[in-house]
Amino acid sequence: MFSHVILGVNDLEASKKFYDATLGALGIKPGIHNNNGVVDRYFYRTATGSFGITQPLNGEPATSGNGSTVGFNMASPEQADAFHAAGIANGGTTCEDPPGWREGSVGKLYLAYLRDPDGNKLCALYRPPKV
Repeated sequence: MFSHVILGVNDLEASKKFYDATLGALGIKPGIHNNNGVVDRYFYRTATGSFGITQPLNGEPATSGNGSTVGFNMASPEQADAFHAAGIANGGTTCEDPPGWREGSVGKLYLAYLRDPDGNKLCALYRPPKV
């Protein structure tokens, strides 16, 4: 559904450290530096899409979106836990309930929420196969 997601950040190098670690827990290579002639940014690319972090193009401070969440698919609950732990160890903060199983109208999900160094809310989501 999505081709890419880009988040604005204030401390590009601190955010790169955070995302290199969290996305590295998913087997994604470290961010690739890019400068579009206006700002510096990093891109994390996979066969299914891209994720980027950037200094805001308008020169204003980056702010997190109230009510916004970026969700990352996980291959297992253990991978979600590794993503969460890597984030906490690299400048992130936990939020919502602790990582674990939730059951609701969409079925059973394993969720692990955290915020990046700029307060952007992230979710590691594992959806078990339907049996």
